[in-house]
Parts: sequence; C-alpha cells; structure tokens
Amino acid sequence: MKRRLFLSLATALPALGLTRARAQAVPSFTFPSVDGGDYDTAGWRGRPVLVVNTASMCGFAGQLADMQALHDAYAPRGLVVLAVPSNDFNQELASGAEAKAYCELQYGMTLPMTDILPVAKGDVHPFYAWARQETGFVPQWNFNKVLLDPQGRIAGTWGSFVKPGGRQIIGAATPWLT
Repeated sequence: MKRRLFLSLATALPALGLTRARAQAVPSFTFPSVDGGDYDTAGWRGRPVLVVNTASMCGFAGQLADMQALHDAYAPRGLVVLAVPSNDFNQELASGAEAKAYCELQYGMTLPMTDILPVAKGDVHPFYAWARQETGFVPQWNFNKVLLDPQGRIAGTWGSFVKPGGRQIIGAATPWLT
C-alpha cells in the first residue's frame, strides 16, 4: 500500500505541473589575493572556511591577532581563515599592499588575505551578495564573520563582538576539523 501511494504521488506530481525539490549546487567564489592571483573557494571544498571582513584602523583590529592564532591552531586540522579587507566603513588603509604590510608588521599575519573589497555597500563582492541572498546577512561593521561548511554552505554568521577564536565559532567549526 505504501509503495503504491508513493508511486502514485511520484507520477501525479509532473501531471500537476509540480517537480521534486532538487538540491541546489553551492556556488564557488573567486577573491583577488593581495599578493596577486586569486583564491577560489572551490579549492577549499572539504574544509570549513571562516571569512572575515577586516579593516586595519578599526577598533576591532586586535582581532587580526586572533585570526592569526586561529589560523595557526586550526589550519593543520583543515580550517581556512580568509581576511577580506574592506573600506566600507572608512577604516582601511589606501591599498591592499599597505593593509598587508601593516597586518604583517603589527600582527604577524600570514593567513590568506584578499585585496580591498566592498562587502556591505555599493557593488559588493559576489560572496557577500550571495550571503545576503541566502541568509539576509550583511556586515554591519568591520570584523563580521561568515563560516562556510566543507560543502561551501553558510554554517553561521557573527558580528564584530564575537572573536574569531570564540567558542561560538570554534564550536560551529569543530565537527569538520580533523
């Protein structure tokens, strides 16, 4: 009886103009590296990725050290931490090269860093447009965080006050760390 009911529904759906829901492919995004070349999120599939919009002159800039510590502790276990400098809130240096030099000098940063990109205002990077479309998340300030699961789906978003190595983010990423 159950099998007949299932078969009846399976054949009735197309007749009614309905289709079964299909899992949508998760897009990948390309970010311009501050060092030249690109970072492609497709190359990080299978690993969790924490994307953080940063600004060198922000009061939250101390989180750059937290991001580096997170990278040092968890990159060997699979976590990718990506810094995305942005001047949307008028607190970034004049160029990506200056931001990189500042972050290296002040915070010893070696983790992946993009060139300066718009994340909340104007013609935002496609990753941030997608995050807005998928979850309604828009960075309200610098140092907002987006965690992608290993399939590239958004697993969580956090504001400026949540530290990159905070228990909320570590707890959300832990299931995917080796």
